[in-house]
Amino acid sequence: MKCLILAGGFGTRLYPLTKKKAKALLEYKGKPLVTHVVAQVPENIDILVAINKKFEADFRHWGKSLSRKVEICIEEAWTEEQRKGAVSSLNFWIERKNIAEDLLAIAGDNYFEFDLAKFIGAYNGENTLVAIHDISDKNKASQFGVVQLDEHKIVKLEEKPAKPKSSLIATACYIFPPRIFPILCQYCTESKRDNLGNFISYLIDTDEVHGYTFTELWLDIGTSQSLA
Repeated sequence: MKCLILAGGFGTRLYPLTKKKAKALLEYKGKPLVTHVVAQVPENIDILVAINKKFEADFRHWGKSLSRKVEICIEEAWTEEQRKGAVSSLNFWIERKNIAEDLLAIAGDNYFEFDLAKFIGAYNGENTLVAIHDISDKNKASQFGVVQLDEHKIVKLEEKPAKPKSSLIATACYIFPPRIFPILCQYCTESKRDNLGNFISYLIDTDEVHGYTFTELWLDIGTSQSLA
């Protein structure tokens, strides 16, 4: 298994905080958000961090501060308009790095306290696995991808529904088996793709997708209010 941390966004909703600093490098509890993510990944898993060109120097400096090795993967994008989008970036680095094993994909701008080793342990080696969090408030759930489960199987995922049917939301933490990489590639040929939740919805129509529900703290750092 390899791990790809997606940190190539420009964090426009957090301006002006992110005009000169990558969102994943903003600090929470005294550390950059992406450092918290790296610390959760088991030591035997190689980590790649996908970033944009604008913040290359900052990420290289950050990488030197870590106690373990990470590979910095640079997308040739200096602006929001040039970036590939999360799904397209995922597909691009799978192809560029010839990844042929299971892939743990995590957004570098969310904070979570669940045990990533237990999440990996719940993966059956066959079906895509998505980390699911009960936000306990349907009104708040409407800001995210809302999930409906049948035991451990995800039967539906709606992005930001006006009237959520549950308070279960999909977080940006996934394990993808290599057999779905061709489906991902096909999905990306249709247009520039950004939201990973939309890809999961697409995948549900053709494949079985599983959910791993956790109760520990999770934060989506999308706005200055959520960061505060």
